[in-house]
Amino acid sequence: MLTRARKKERSTHAQHRNGAETRATILKAAEQIYAEYGLAGARTEAIAAAAGVNKALLYYYFQSKERLYQAVIGSQLLEFQQQAQEILSAEGPAAPILLRYVSHHFDFIGTHPHYPSIFQRMLMEEDRAAERMIRRYSIPLKHLLVALLSRGIRAGEFRPLDPEHTLVSITGMTNHYFNIAPAIRIITGQNPFSKANLAKRKAEVLNFIRYALFCDPEAAGQ
Repeated sequence: MLTRARKKERSTHAQHRNGAETRATILKAAEQIYAEYGLAGARTEAIAAAAGVNKALLYYYFQSKERLYQAVIGSQLLEFQQQAQEILSAEGPAAPILLRYVSHHFDFIGTHPHYPSIFQRMLMEEDRAAERMIRRYSIPLKHLLVALLSRGIRAGEFRPLDPEHTLVSITGMTNHYFNIAPAIRIITGQNPFSKANLAKRKAEVLNFIRYALFCDPEAAGQ
């Protein structure tokens, strides 16, 4: 038979597991609501209803609507940063590492389709939390990417372009597609998030980077 201490331990583990699941459910529901309405227009009642929880739980886990908003962005930035750092820290030629990074960036946003609009809203609303998150998550990745591009230029893999402006161009090619997805749907009559369209767009982005940046695009594509 289980001892009292063992029963208490199991109960504690179950509570932690259920708490983590509830928190994740709230974050997912909030992501969709914030993407559509922004911080000012989002209602905690709507988030709670979408998550299937009592509104009091939102305040239990996140204290306020603003902190929940920041948690949505922060959790995604942290997840992407950890994965991207692993890719960018790899040894070897710069060209294939850059392609792996861009491919991963595209796939990440493709599985987090609300992220670009939420982050853009945060920047437009001049939320001070946005600056803190950029400094914490984005700037370290920027340094790694600039170092990678500079290394590729010195090694003769990349054309002698300005690394920082090149990084802006590469990021824009990925982010812009998702930012204008609603317009693409209207103009083309197609679903920009369909598996086929996402695969086609990613292939075009990678191909454009090879021919715009790489000294030997054919070899880099192998």
